[in-house]
Amino acid sequence: MIPLIAFEDVAKRFTLHLRGGLVLPVVDSVSLSVDPGECVVLGGPSGAGKSSLLRMASGNYRCDRGAIRVRDGDRVVDVATAPPREILDLRRRVIASVSQFLRVIPRVGARAVVEAAGREGGLAPQEAARRAAELLARLNLPERLWDLPPATFSGGEQQRVNIARGLVADKPLLLLDEPTASLDAQNRAVVVALIRERQAAGAGILGIFHDADVREAVATRIVDVTRFRAQAAA
Repeated sequence: MIPLIAFEDVAKRFTLHLRGGLVLPVVDSVSLSVDPGECVVLGGPSGAGKSSLLRMASGNYRCDRGAIRVRDGDRVVDVATAPPREILDLRRRVIASVSQFLRVIPRVGARAVVEAAGREGGLAPQEAARRAAELLARLNLPERLWDLPPATFSGGEQQRVNIARGLVADKPLLLLDEPTASLDAQNRAVVVALIRERQAAGAGILGIFHDADVREAVATRIVDVTRFRAQAAA
């Protein structure tokens, strides 16, 4: 079976130009993969490089060495070397991401934000509208808020819009960066159910979950990122 995503000997470091070119190592020799139906959780303390791995997987960060191979139908794309246009295409069709924070165009309503993500993911307009309404209702966002800009919402309400936007289209690979961090117990349970449904449908998930109960509920495998910690140059 070809993995949905595979890291092969990946390394990442940051150069701090405002600190005289100081090099900050992050991770080194990362090799891991996610198969269909798996939820692979990245474990380890803050600062271990978990979010950096997700950002490299989505093409937001470039890696300094190695390959990150994403399955796109019957072909495989190396995100580490793909041009920006191809990475954007993968995000539209293959890779869904849910970060810790919602970033959207101001004054656009929550329902419109989710519907737009559905259309960009290949859904017909009516289906995008249906799924957006279904997810917002399931995530317990009051209908009176659906056409208001998310910038006016609480942090937990914004995150529920963020989750709905990430899950509205049936993309095969999900990258989840603490999606339940600002949610109450009821809505964490909803997100766990949604993740399990996507796994059952064959999606692969690479995620970070600091909530131990959520992590244990969804993880098929936990990878300790500290084993990939890069060492500072002597």
